[in-house]
Amino acid sequence: MSYYADLGFEAITPEALRERTASPAVQRFLVEGVGPVSVSGIPELGRILLAHGAGAGHLSEFMRQFAAMLASKRLQVWAIDFPYMQQMSEEAKRRPPPPVKKTLEHFAAWYDLLASCSGSPLWVGGKSMGGRVASLFASQHRCAGVIAAGYPFHPPKKPDSLRTDHFPDISMPMLILQGERDPFGSRDEVAHYALPDSLHVHWLTDGDHDFKPRRSSGVNQQVLIDEAAIVAASFVRAQLAVAARTCSTLV
Repeated sequence: MSYYADLGFEAITPEALRERTASPAVQRFLVEGVGPVSVSGIPELGRILLAHGAGAGHLSEFMRQFAAMLASKRLQVWAIDFPYMQQMSEEAKRRPPPPVKKTLEHFAAWYDLLASCSGSPLWVGGKSMGGRVASLFASQHRCAGVIAAGYPFHPPKKPDSLRTDHFPDISMPMLILQGERDPFGSRDEVAHYALPDSLHVHWLTDGDHDFKPRRSSGVNQQVLIDEAAIVAASFVRAQLAVAARTCSTLV
């Protein structure tokens, strides 16, 4: 695919990928059979498979800043594009995402590949739709945990069409990073939801779905994206500490 080649993505096999990811620099690969991925950071805390939202791929400004801050906090980020987004990028033409089941299958293929690359804890997450796909994956498979940025609790202006039925099936820790004014689930709305104890929500001051606050708030989008990533990394670190304490009591 010329779009990714022009951006410096290196064509590589899944087997070769296992030998090429121990670098703090951002690396870009076009992996045979699964597609493009940008790898950032060293997995001192673990790794996260990160998926994009419905309208913009993993090279969007939001995704790049979020990934860079996570990587700076010692979490290795594997940011991917789904096949429909690859086609959008190649054709420079917008198209809707496919049914979530198909997107989930592609996400699972990436997870299986990354799980085979290393024994380091592997989290799943994403922006908006990507976070929903990650949470659906976690409701069906074991993983270290879930990080969702701007979770689409419901479509805008359809507060009764909740996308939370699978939450009770997620047994691992989950963190949602949500703007207070998000039209897909505002602070006032989410306060009335019955969420499982394993799910934590961190609210970003006056943020919308892309964490953009109003000028009068005194903060800006870049600050809120960085805050979200810092909180996410701290959440991962805290879960590692809990796991270590649990192991020590069992010895």
